[in-house]
Amino acid sequence: MLKVQIRKGQSVEKALKIFKRKVKDSGMMFELKERSFYKKPSAIKREQKNKTKLRAKYEKLKNQED
Repeated sequence: MLKVQIRKGQSVEKALKIFKRKVKDSGMMFELKERSFYKKPSAIKREQKNKTKLRAKYEKLKNQED
């Protein structure tokens, strides 16, 4: 559970900004979006395979530039 304590003299807007940053960094919203609907296991594997290929492609391009 995420908490943000407001110190004396601190504005609510500042605390809200800190809270939003903590939520983003924790990955809660991404996970919620991913779990909002069912994905077939084969679709998940296909997506991971495509991401791996893309990552390898960019790594290869990066190594060629150096």
